[in-house]
Amino acid sequence: QVQLAESGGDSVQAGGSLTLSCVATGWTVYKMAWFRQVPGKDREGVATIHTPTGHTYYADSVKGRFAISRDNEKATSTLQMNSLKPEDTAMYFCAATRETTFTTSSLLAEKYNFWGQGTQVTVSS
Repeated sequence: QVQLAESGGDSVQAGGSLTLSCVATGWTVYKMAWFRQVPGKDREGVATIHTPTGHTYYADSVKGRFAISRDNEKATSTLQMNSLKPEDTAMYFCAATRETTFTTSSLLAEKYNFWGQGTQVTVSS
């Protein structure tokens, strides 16, 4: 099994920055990702990283503003969020899987079987 714990959610002004962190414990994972969800909408893939290679994919809505990274020794994924907008307001979830295939479909929630509890990000205008 894998347990994921997110941290770093907060309330910020538009244009500000936040850093989210996710620590994985248990089995080794090969993809870590960040998703976000607002009430009444589907969970949206924001960014994903292939932990062995560092390759990444991003949702178009965050390209150039968000950056995902990983520290394999610490089994940690970090999402650096810059130039935040009110529409970035959501509950952010860390996800992971032991599946190794890495394509653009790795931004789909169905590709992940381990999930954290979520951390709230609120961006005010």
